[in-house]
Amino acid sequence: MFSNFYRKITKLEIEQVPVLFFIAKWFLMSLLVGLLAGSASAILLHSLEWATNWRESHLWIIWLLPIGGLIIGLMYHYLGESVVKGNNQLLEEFHKPKKVIPLRMAPLVFLGTVLTHFFGGSAGREGTAVQMGGAIADQFSKYFKLNKSDRKILLIIGISAGFASVFGTPLAGTVFALEVLVIGKMRYDALIPSLMSAVVANYTTHLWHAHHTVYNVPFVPEMNITTILWAAIAGLCFGLAGMLFSKSTHFWGSLFKKSFSYAPLRPVIGGVVIAVAVYLLGTTKYIGLGVPTIVDAFSADLNWYDFLLKILFTSFTLGAGFKGGEVTPLFYIGATLGNCLAFFIPLPMALLAGMGFVAVFSGATNTPIACTLMGIELFGAEGGVFIAIACVTAYAFSGHTGIYSAQMIGAPKHRFYERLNGALLSEVSRGKRKS
Repeated sequence: MFSNFYRKITKLEIEQVPVLFFIAKWFLMSLLVGLLAGSASAILLHSLEWATNWRESHLWIIWLLPIGGLIIGLMYHYLGESVVKGNNQLLEEFHKPKKVIPLRMAPLVFLGTVLTHFFGGSAGREGTAVQMGGAIADQFSKYFKLNKSDRKILLIIGISAGFASVFGTPLAGTVFALEVLVIGKMRYDALIPSLMSAVVANYTTHLWHAHHTVYNVPFVPEMNITTILWAAIAGLCFGLAGMLFSKSTHFWGSLFKKSFSYAPLRPVIGGVVIAVAVYLLGTTKYIGLGVPTIVDAFSADLNWYDFLLKILFTSFTLGAGFKGGEVTPLFYIGATLGNCLAFFIPLPMALLAGMGFVAVFSGATNTPIACTLMGIELFGAEGGVFIAIACVTAYAFSGHTGIYSAQMIGAPKHRFYERLNGALLSEVSRGKRKS
């Protein structure tokens, strides 16, 4: 009996020793990446705040948006061809590692994003923070001579650090980096490093006194069959909105590439169209981050078409070649759509705005778990079940497309997709045999 007990204790010690080395190794790298990525995000947040305030105080600058577009276009055409894919490049390097991501990705996307916001484009900040975090993290793969498996973990911690620090959501950042890479599958071997880098990066932004917007959902109704059903219906609407945004962004990107072969010309033409559109509408609420409108969506009645115009402005801006993320505009789209649905769905306006805030993001990025955690971190655990229902339903109804074209399908969302694609593949095979 004692010998068996001794063998079990010895086996336990042998199994735990490598875990200690694993944690120590990745703590060092997570600390380095978290500090650097968190600092980069803090500088980005301060810069975007300055750019937004200056633009809103000098609205004439919007007429120079084509000039800003030309600067961004030339910058990426002559200096950034190796990093022009942005977030998709991080995903591609994870799936098929080829070479270290050039460090120039970080300053180029930073400058491109600040210029986009300064001159009046409609874009976000998540893509910028994630690209900066991924590019910074991947540099250490050279210095530490990491193998392919460890390099993948390094990319994950760069993504988690960038995401967590720019939104102030370390739990969502941790899971987002694991969930976004492959639809339906997650890498749990990177869970500890991802969490460590997200926590360090988030704390670093606070040290830099970078502020994150605070949202309030004051009342959550009782959970019953009726409210659950209404939450699912809202989630369906949010999923369709996320799909519309994804398809619109891809549409405008393809159209600009087909219409203008010279890449620097695309944001120039796009800038002219956006500047004229802002002038005709007589408002700047659909450009930039749109944070004031997001905040208003939790307490004030807004125009029912706000979410549609934000989809149009942001997808057109990004499709034309301007830089920035998609996520904050997705927050805007979801919150304003939730505000609109409050006229038809008997749930509190603030709760619906919060549900839409994260659920449209869930549908567009195929990350329901990360978005649920984000909703809990931002709005509190009281509405956690409603948020989860909206995020999961939006994920299910957004289809197998998303804002990241390099995202792979590890497990389909439903069996119908398998049968549909199996039938399409059979048709293709039969066509090839006939030809």
